[in-house]
Amino acid sequence: MPVWVNGAPQDHLSVSDRGLAYGDGLFETVRVSNGKPTLAGYHWSRLQRSCERLGIVLDVAQLLEEVDAFLSGNQASAGVLKVIVTRGSGGRGYNPEGCLSSSRILSLHSLPVRQRDPGLFGARVKACQTCLGRSSLAGLKHLNRLEQVLARSEWQGGAYDEGLLCDYEGILVEGTMSNLFIVTHQGDLVTPDLSFSGVAGVCREFIIEFARSRGIIVKEQLVSDLDVAEIFLCNSVNGVWPVVEYEGRVWEIGPITTLIRDCVLEELNA
Repeated sequence: MPVWVNGAPQDHLSVSDRGLAYGDGLFETVRVSNGKPTLAGYHWSRLQRSCERLGIVLDVAQLLEEVDAFLSGNQASAGVLKVIVTRGSGGRGYNPEGCLSSSRILSLHSLPVRQRDPGLFGARVKACQTCLGRSSLAGLKHLNRLEQVLARSEWQGGAYDEGLLCDYEGILVEGTMSNLFIVTHQGDLVTPDLSFSGVAGVCREFIIEFARSRGIIVKEQLVSDLDVAEIFLCNSVNGVWPVVEYEGRVWEIGPITTLIRDCVLEELNA
């Protein structure tokens, strides 16, 4: 697994780094196609916004130069690029004062291989027992992912492709690694409001923009009922997974899901 830290090939990080000590950082998981990051503008814009919100110093232009050099140096035609940005090294304690330079970690991984393609045949999804708490950091893809770790540990093997998480009031929020969309019987596209919990994914953002450009009504609101025409999950590596089975309920892969899935797949393979 190729790894660069702060613009140079290496695979170690200072034990005083705040990303290790406190989860004080952010990350992006980027699909690489034909040697280039896909949905790149969405990823880098989100990373910059998130760093600004947390007060993490990041030279985005420098990072993008490092990403280009990293991918070309490793002759990466296809794969998954993980970009981690931490606040950098600092003294003991929560106070971030004095952290003037962030740490940048790049790693390259193979695309996931599955015996059965959920994007083509549909995803089998379980209801996770782990619940998401409300957070002032809702929307950010920060390094604190323990809720997702606990949720994903609820099943092993191939019985399920993904799990859905609710908040403590039973409101559906997202998958362990994906965002949720439903298509109502009226043909509207609905995705959960992420004001209080969840990650605002870049594939989710792309889909919202694409759907609206096609004249589809898109709503961001609380979702508690799955009496819907279609349901699908998305992320920036796997694209769109139509949900065909969830806790004993079944759906067909519908026309709006198919339209969006094919558009996202084209973007991820560009």
